[in-house]
Amino acid sequence: MLKRVLVPAVLLCAFPLLAQSNTGELRLSVVDPSGLGVKSTIELVSQANQYRNTFATDDHGYLDIQRLPYGIYQARIQAPAFAQVLEAVEIRSALPLNRTIRLKVAPVSESVKVSASDTLIDPWRAGSVNEMGLETIQSRLTALPGRSMQDLVNSEPGWLYEGNAVLHPRGSEYQTQFVVDGIPLTDNRSPSFGPEAADAGDVESIAIYTAGIPAEFGRKMGGVVEVNTLRKQDPGFHGQFTLFGGTYATGDVDTEDQYTSKRDTLGFSASGGMTGHYLNPVVPQNYTNDGTIGDFSVNYERELSPKDRLTLIARHELARFEIPNELVQQNGAYLPNANNTTGCPPVPPADEPTDCVFVPGGQLQTGDNFETMGTASYQHIFSPDTLGALRGMARDNSIDFYSNPSSWPLIATQHNDFKEVYFNGSVSVHHGRQEWKTGVESDDIFLHENFNYVMPDCANLSDPQCPITLGILDAGATTFAFAGSRPDLEQAAYVQDAVRLGNWSVNAGLRWDHYQLLLNQNAVSPRVAISRYFPLAGVNIHGSYDRIFQTPSFENILLSSSPSAESLDTSVPAVQLPVHPSHGSYYELGATKAFFGRLRLDTNMFRRDVNNYADDNQVLSTGISFPIAFSKAVLYGAEGKLEVQRWGRFSGFGSYSYIVGNAWFPVTGGLFLGDNAINPTSGHFPDSQDQRNTVRDRMRFQAAPRLWFAVGSDYNSGLPFQPDLTPQQYATEYGQVVIDHLNFVRDRIRPYFTQNASVGVDLFEREKQSIHLQGDAENLGNTLEVIDFGGLFSGNALGPARQYTLRLVTTF
Repeated sequence: MLKRVLVPAVLLCAFPLLAQSNTGELRLSVVDPSGLGVKSTIELVSQANQYRNTFATDDHGYLDIQRLPYGIYQARIQAPAFAQVLEAVEIRSALPLNRTIRLKVAPVSESVKVSASDTLIDPWRAGSVNEMGLETIQSRLTALPGRSMQDLVNSEPGWLYEGNAVLHPRGSEYQTQFVVDGIPLTDNRSPSFGPEAADAGDVESIAIYTAGIPAEFGRKMGGVVEVNTLRKQDPGFHGQFTLFGGTYATGDVDTEDQYTSKRDTLGFSASGGMTGHYLNPVVPQNYTNDGTIGDFSVNYERELSPKDRLTLIARHELARFEIPNELVQQNGAYLPNANNTTGCPPVPPADEPTDCVFVPGGQLQTGDNFETMGTASYQHIFSPDTLGALRGMARDNSIDFYSNPSSWPLIATQHNDFKEVYFNGSVSVHHGRQEWKTGVESDDIFLHENFNYVMPDCANLSDPQCPITLGILDAGATTFAFAGSRPDLEQAAYVQDAVRLGNWSVNAGLRWDHYQLLLNQNAVSPRVAISRYFPLAGVNIHGSYDRIFQTPSFENILLSSSPSAESLDTSVPAVQLPVHPSHGSYYELGATKAFFGRLRLDTNMFRRDVNNYADDNQVLSTGISFPIAFSKAVLYGAEGKLEVQRWGRFSGFGSYSYIVGNAWFPVTGGLFLGDNAINPTSGHFPDSQDQRNTVRDRMRFQAAPRLWFAVGSDYNSGLPFQPDLTPQQYATEYGQVVIDHLNFVRDRIRPYFTQNASVGVDLFEREKQSIHLQGDAENLGNTLEVIDFGGLFSGNALGPARQYTLRLVTTF
């Protein structure tokens, strides 16, 4: 007889995912009727987590599956001469779950229909989170080097790009943290600021959440992206080699290799890439935009005993890139000075007009960033109900910016670096219906800033050749230099509890934070997420409240809050007050329902009320930005996502986001020069991420066992912008074709719609070896994507034109 243990019917329709504060571990022992171990094949599936994987036990029937996101799984156990077993497995704790599966002898002829639809939704998750599994990650659209992870996150509802792949969750600026294998990275990980948190090809699963955030996460609270990197658990030597190339002279090579013995795992990875479209250009011509990246890492994991595990990782990353030019910076032009009211000729006349200034062009600005990081983690199981974990990280990060003598309007130079030492200790306890977790963390960041600029051909402010007389700067200094160092000391403690009470689920937590840099502040932040599952309707309703304490971004914060910056324009002394941490409240109400065991619909509406709302301002067109804070901001909106995991040959999703945001003056911090140094004491304006309508979709069709096709699209109704020049002046810098995509009546970018298509084929597949080829075509209509437009607080950013890529992945 076939043994089939069904998942309870209550699991058929339920609520989305609880914010994943940890992953769990499953330890399986497969035995025959007499109790002897049997070598078996295990397939583990959770549609809610987008998880599907196949494992093999050792010769004694034992299997240890690590880093499983919390949720409900279906395990299918198969062994020759034995009946297949199908069982439900629930992972709710960081503590290992031990399970023994006893097989029965199979009859001569037997068949079984296996379905994983019971795991489509988890009814006992108290908050919402978007999960990405290995299949979604592997079949992703190929990204330009340096932004594969950002592109994946940006595909989720509620997330938007600004220039240069800077992520903005639910209207928040600059406040995304990546948690990679338990280590939080709170600095800006976009291409112009630093290396990727992790390359998407190295990632096994991603959990993305913007509400119902566990108390263990803090400091950067716009959105939290939890990343589990890819690791094979089978013994022996395994690896993956990836090669891709495409438009814009883009190419990349990546290798991941790992050897696993009974207790030891040693891994190595390395990659290198180049492209002619590294940052988002400011004009369609894509001037000066080459970039190269590289990284390598080594990791070692040791099972010291069944109760002790040690993991060590070392990683080094680098990027070198050019800063895209405007038309004037690239080609040169005659521009009117302050005395000119009639304009200037497009080409130099025989006698140069005295009221025109010639900008020669030929600007070349370059940047680089380097990071070396080491992490260590240790886990100990004190008892079947108690687990302790220690994690530490040390890293050295540097960012440089250079300008050649032809740079205009500023010859700017920057040399910043920071050194960071991080520690986290936690204890997890399972007690009845409750999962407790408490911990402490400490993060010490030692900041060093060095920034200077010179105005070319400018002896003093009255010189008619000065850029300040061209309407770009009306007050300021012809030269400026700043150097400063200071430690950023942050500590925190937290306690959180997840409890199930019938059809109710509750996650509650309390967090204390201490921040000491330019200011010394403490904050206590309660958080709670509650859900109620209605079995008859198959609907789960959830709500959450998060009190947040959000520290300012530390990139250039010493200069941004310094008296040196204030001296550039003494008419606005309030601008350079120290940038304060943000305090706010997040609210969310949503529901989830499954249809036909194949479709899942997630809907949420939210509101964020934030004091000292964090943002940034960019210095002219240099790409160098400085943290600022508005008096307050209110953001609200709604999201919906319809997802089909597998329905026959089809899978895919469609999502819609609606966001409204407003920020209030005055503003503190930043580096505002001349006309930009305005600071109204009251009033409000649309938040820079106030995009009312965003629609994304992607549908995949499995045409044959080894061949699939996918199509998708992306609609954006357009971000607001704050113009500080006339349309004619903007056309001189960016070209009329860009200006035609702006609505100066509404001060909004006009809507744009792009399409993409992919095809994937398995060229070779046998046991653990495979060769897969994928081709992608993006922006099929060759639409000019004006993502963001230059103004007081933002830089200009255009998306790529039509592009094609090929990606070849070999695994063994």
